[in-house]
Amino acid sequence: MVPIVASQLATGLGVLAGAIFVKSMLDQKPMAGGWPRCPSCNGTGRVACMCSRWSDGDVGCRTCAGSGRMACSSCGGTGNGRPIPAPLSVRVNRPP
Repeated sequence: MVPIVASQLATGLGVLAGAIFVKSMLDQKPMAGGWPRCPSCNGTGRVACMCSRWSDGDVGCRTCAGSGRMACSSCGGTGNGRPIPAPLSVRVNRPP
C-alpha cells in the first residue's frame, strides 16, 4: 500500500514541478507571435466587467457570465498587444 502512495506523491510533485517550469518559461518569453503584453489587461486577456463597476454589490451579466471579468477590448481577450490596423489608400496615376 505504501509504494502506491509514494508513487502517486512522486507523480504529483513531478506534474507540479513541470507546471512551474512552463510558467516561468512563458513569463520570460511569450509564445509565438512576439507581441508584447497588452497594457490594458497586463496580459491576462480579462478586465473588470461593466456590471461590477456600477453594481451595488451583486455581480453578473451576460457579458461576464457572473464572473465579474470580461474579455479585454484592447487585445480581444488574447492578452497580447497587437498593432492597430490602418487603412491604406492607393492612388493609381493614369497618364492622360
